[in-house]
Amino acid sequence: MKKFVGLASVLVLSACGGGDGALSVQAPVALPVLGAAVGGTLSSCATLASSLTLANTRITEANSMAAGVLSVAGKPIEAHCQVLGKMAERVSPVDGKSYAIGFEMRLPTQWNGRFFYQANGGIDGSVATAVGAHGGGALNNALNMGFAVISSDAGHAPPDPSFGIDPQARLDYGYQAVAQLTPMAKALIKAAYGKAPDRSYFAGCSNGGRHAMVAASRYAKDYDGFLVGDPGFNLPLAAIANIAGAQTYAALASTPGDLSSGFSTPERALVSQAILNKCDALDGAKDGLIQDTNACQAAFDLSRDVPTCSTSRDGSCLSAEQKKGIAQLFAGALTGTGKKIYASFPYDAGLAPAGWSSWKFTAPLQRDSGAVGLIWQAPPEDLATFNGSNFALTGNVDSMLTKVFATTTRYTESAMSFMTPPNPTDLSQLKQRGAKIMVYHGTSDPIFSSDDTQHWYDGLQAANGGDASNFSRFYRVPGMLHCSGGPATDQFDMLTPLVSWVEKGQAAQAVVATARGAGNAGGVNADVPADWAADRTRPLCPYPQVARYKGTGSLDKAENFSCQ
Repeated sequence: MKKFVGLASVLVLSACGGGDGALSVQAPVALPVLGAAVGGTLSSCATLASSLTLANTRITEANSMAAGVLSVAGKPIEAHCQVLGKMAERVSPVDGKSYAIGFEMRLPTQWNGRFFYQANGGIDGSVATAVGAHGGGALNNALNMGFAVISSDAGHAPPDPSFGIDPQARLDYGYQAVAQLTPMAKALIKAAYGKAPDRSYFAGCSNGGRHAMVAASRYAKDYDGFLVGDPGFNLPLAAIANIAGAQTYAALASTPGDLSSGFSTPERALVSQAILNKCDALDGAKDGLIQDTNACQAAFDLSRDVPTCSTSRDGSCLSAEQKKGIAQLFAGALTGTGKKIYASFPYDAGLAPAGWSSWKFTAPLQRDSGAVGLIWQAPPEDLATFNGSNFALTGNVDSMLTKVFATTTRYTESAMSFMTPPNPTDLSQLKQRGAKIMVYHGTSDPIFSSDDTQHWYDGLQAANGGDASNFSRFYRVPGMLHCSGGPATDQFDMLTPLVSWVEKGQAAQAVVATARGAGNAGGVNADVPADWAADRTRPLCPYPQVARYKGTGSLDKAENFSCQ
């Protein structure tokens, strides 16, 4: 059931820490509130595999799972049914391999009436446990909250880029597996509980965030809420830019063949500290977190604010060549003809951790190369002779860029078509039916830039008369690396406020996030600085607001900051 309310009353938002910094949004039109889901009880798990007939689907197992078989943050997950199956089984006429869309569903005995599509990361290729995790080191998950959850391999297994030789496997990975899995999952839920889900949610981080943004654009009628984390919604471009970065770091390397020596750990720590020196206090508190990301980009200058080596590199300076190369990568990697490949990256405090360096120095050779060369280029590279490291270090990025936009008689849809949202700033269908989207992105993410997501949200705002806050929110997570980690408060729950927004019309102004210091039940983040409280909290503010210190009180408490 939908109910309509004036958003002037629904979206009066209070900043955390009381009324200070409150934001009141007067929306131009009323949008639907979709109403609350009604739960149910699982009828039978054992008979699902034998009694259920679904189009183009083979159920292979249905297993009753007792409470405690799985746990989250040390707490047992309640009893549920695990259903395993395959859809669209076929043999490829191109590479002769067998393909299917493998999936797992977990159906709680006590169901809350909601469906959760768990979009997975990387290049997919494996069926991750369908628990519906969300947020760094989560203390809860969708399954434990009563959602029916699906996870899939997106149409290929194992997670090997060679599946890109098959044209249909490319399309399934990009977006078509979701189109097949969604109606099947809802039909399975109806068979299990005697009713279809009242509300459906789609969530993921990284490539999973890309899946979620694509679904928000392509499948808005099928889902009521979208939770998007660190999205690689321009993934082929980000991968090519990262390969260009690897070539830059190889040229700067003090140890030939060791990309990390092009920007060493001491040098990254040096730059991180220089960024903090210029930007940390811009939000009113010197606390190791840069809340005002945009102001920081204007305040910090790599050439000016980091010492230039006069002789050899020793970790206390950068060479002139390093400054030139690294500054260009942050501004946006270029092709040989000077064309920007992808987005800029913001200067932030999270450059030193291993979670930053692995994406910059290892991923281009081991992940990006195979994805670009075999999954996204049209035509792909010759699988028999393909060498990922050589491709990344010696390949021509101009050619790569051309080929991810290309089509052939066999590969009739380009990677930039099947991998990206077709109309990323036109979410009018989602908006008008009352669905909502919440997006978060770590500002120290080294592979998918928060600048890219910020530019998308700026475009979404512009496409909606300058204000898209009545159906969408974007949250930057200061210091956070790719989906989690970094010197950050990276533990937060955005699913609960998303459900409240969709089903009650209650939009949260700020989401409180916690640092995962020593003793954290969701897992310790080794990047949390030693001088922070282990349980430091901060408000994550909806862009363009930033969390500013009120001037008094502990720097480890969210209540002493307001969104402004």
